Amino acid sequence: MKEGLLYTSSVEKGKIRVLITDPVDEYMVTTLSELGLRVDYRPEISRGEILRIIGNYDVIVVRSRTKVDVEIMKAASKLRVIARAGIGVDNIDFEEATKRGIKIVYAPGASTASAAELTIGLMIAAARRLHEAIQSAKRGEFVKITGVELSDKVLGVIGFGRIGTHVARVALAMGMRVIAYDITDVRERAAALGVEVVDLDRLLRSSDVISLHVTVSKKSKPLFGNEEFEKVKPGLILVNTSRAAAIDGKALLKALNSGRVGFYATDVMWNEPPKEDWELEILNHERVIVSPHIGAQTREAQYRIAIQTTQNLLQAIREVYEK
Repeated sequence: MKEGLLYTSSVEKGKIRVLITDPVDEYMVTTLSELGLRVDYRPEISRGEILRIIGNYDVIVVRSRTKVDVEIMKAASKLRVIARAGIGVDNIDFEEATKRGIKIVYAPGASTASAAELTIGLMIAAARRLHEAIQSAKRGEFVKITGVELSDKVLGVIGFGRIGTHVARVALAMGMRVIAYDITDVRERAAALGVEVVDLDRLLRSSDVISLHVTVSKKSKPLFGNEEFEKVKPGLILVNTSRAAAIDGKALLKALNSGRVGFYATDVMWNEPPKEDWELEILNHERVIVSPHIGAQTREAQYRIAIQTTQNLLQAIREVYEK
């Protein structure tokens, strides 16, 4: 038995069935199995197969690939807990789960360092046009691609939570000037770092680089649309490692083509993989770089996520079955 993960004796071993539908660290699978849960690890399972078998399970564990929506919950007659092995729950219909009395757990903060490091990496890659330089070298051309320095540039951080704060800390160490906007009061935390909190309008007009660290739902109005892109400095570097839905994709494409946005670097797309014509045009744009949603995809982050999600999942099981 894992230290600190005491399983309730009131639940008969083998009674609770867990379906894991996305890749997770081995720690989670091993720990849950050792503690007496019946775990089926199906990281490549199709949606159709999930719908066919989900009625047999008490718990489902997902990452970002699997969408736990109304259709799946209707088919999940025994489902009591949904665990998201990640930092958010935007791929889970929270309202429907609450209505059905299904507990939701996740792992906030577990991948902060990994997501922040990727953000900084994309920022540097955009500023130095690394994708062009690397391809030039691979072709044997060795063209000296000219980029820009980030030092002394103004970084606008939208969303000053765990990841935004970490990004700001690194950016300051690189010599950038950092301003921030958040819908909550983050002045104390920002002041401790020497970051000025401003309104969104000023951030849009003042930033050379903008980094997005926000949570959005499908019903939310995009934070960036035509009106916002009209306010930014021409040639803006825009980095998004949070959610694609925070940006109106068609407005972004227009801003890229006009040069209003000089470069877009992202780890997220509206559809993964992209399928809309405008989305494919953004993907293949010469001033866009895209990584395949790997913000949390480090060995360290996946291990931390597995530990935290497992702990939270076991606590939820105790609460559900010891009522």
